[in-house]
Amino acid sequence: MKVSVITVCYNSAATIEATIRSVVEQDYKNIEYILVDGKSSDETLNIIAKYHSQISKIISEKDDGIYFAINKGIAAASGDVIAILHADDFYTDANVISKIVKTFETKNTDTVYGDLQYVDRENTAKVTRHWKSGEYTPGLFLKGWMPPHPVFFVRKKCYDQFGVFNTTLRSAADYEMMLRLLHKYNCSTAYIPEVLVKMRVGGKSNASLMNRLKANREDKKAWELNGLKPGMFTLIRKPLSKLGQFFK
Repeated sequence: MKVSVITVCYNSAATIEATIRSVVEQDYKNIEYILVDGKSSDETLNIIAKYHSQISKIISEKDDGIYFAINKGIAAASGDVIAILHADDFYTDANVISKIVKTFETKNTDTVYGDLQYVDRENTAKVTRHWKSGEYTPGLFLKGWMPPHPVFFVRKKCYDQFGVFNTTLRSAADYEMMLRLLHKYNCSTAYIPEVLVKMRVGGKSNASLMNRLKANREDKKAWELNGLKPGMFTLIRKPLSKLGQFFK
């Protein structure tokens, strides 16, 4: 099984090397690593060049945003499974992809997901938030549930059949994609109850109250785009369900 790992970056010199190393140091060797850069003007491309021989494809050109870039990476991918690892994120250890592949093969599933930790931007040993996904059962999206996107691994055939990221959304395209695959089209999934990815704090949708309100409006649009109707309290429960992650 080939796994395509896609990293999207733009002026990410401060963090991109840790992301790259967490991929190229994986013990699973059938990895196609694709780096999509938005034409960085800092040292990002020079850092990427250091690992040129270990990166399958490097695309560096201007784009219209992160989801456009991710879709570009998916289009370039030839793997059986697609993983998306952003430039502020890194795998927790060298066995993550091996665990993912084993789960896909033993469970014969369409998607696999796990847990995620938010960490301090400078001191990545300091955990600021723990996102424990829990087992998925049909209907959980109506209760405000979603898995963290960086630990959501998808067979490429699902993207081919049900579509990639909806670029009309600016902050909720990941939510809409998972809602579409799991809730609307009932793609099968399996849960690994382990932290697979660590993310440096500073996510776009959570950066301010105003951004959170905008994200909530986009969450509503995600349902509408799919001809789905959320529950009466779905869009309220979604952000509220994350509060406990700060105290674990």
